[in-house]
Amino acid sequence: MRTIMVRSPHESSSSSSSFSKRHFGQWMIGRASEDKKKKKEEGKVAAEEIVAFSTTCDDDDEADVAPPVKAGARKKRSSSSAVAAVAVRVSRFRTALATAVAGRNRPVGFGPRVTGTLFGCRRGHVHLAFQADPRACPAVLIELATPTSALVREMASGLVRIALECDRRGSAGASAKKLVEEPLWRAYCNGRKCGYAVRRECGPADWRVLRAVEPVSTGAGVLPAGGGGGGDAGETMYLRARFERVVGSRDSEAFYMMNPDVNNGGPELSIYLLRV
Repeated sequence: MRTIMVRSPHESSSSSSSFSKRHFGQWMIGRASEDKKKKKEEGKVAAEEIVAFSTTCDDDDEADVAPPVKAGARKKRSSSSAVAAVAVRVSRFRTALATAVAGRNRPVGFGPRVTGTLFGCRRGHVHLAFQADPRACPAVLIELATPTSALVREMASGLVRIALECDRRGSAGASAKKLVEEPLWRAYCNGRKCGYAVRRECGPADWRVLRAVEPVSTGAGVLPAGGGGGGDAGETMYLRARFERVVGSRDSEAFYMMNPDVNNGGPELSIYLLRV
């Protein structure tokens, strides 16, 4: 036999109220979970949009930065081309300078007018140099056995004739050599034999003398010891003037000093080269 329980109105209202509260609570929990899920999805979408936006901004920034890099490259290329142009100019200048120095140290052929210099230490021997140009290397440099003091005494007389003779070789190749290229000579001064003369290369001491007297066109003087290549032999005496060159044949040449003071008692100097 079942017992039927009859609820009072108060109990039924309270039970319905509790059911409604439970249902509302469950609905609110479900709604809150849906809201959280929705917010989570919205946040994810927003994050994706932010990432996409930042990527786009990075691309835009790279696009904006690219032109300055290109400009820098253009500037670098222009600077490198400027450096190359400067290097070319420097190379050309060095080539011209080397050519000038080489031309200065290379003997130059004779013309109808040459510069002649007789120089030597007081207690040394006489050197004779002929230059096509006052700044050029001597085309011929001959050292005579004549003492410098003896030549000075001869010059005091006002008339000096120096003759240099060499022997003609029998072979055709030897005879084809230029007269000024002969290595050995017999020397005569005013008709008197004064030993031998040899052709030699221009050395540092000779160059110092020629550079010291380079500004002198016509004149004579004395260079102090140590300043003109005299060394331990003392002072260096020199006579420098322009000479007129006269070629008689391939075996004879003459050099006449062009002295503007010859009519006023100045010295007269002539040098003859002969191949006999």
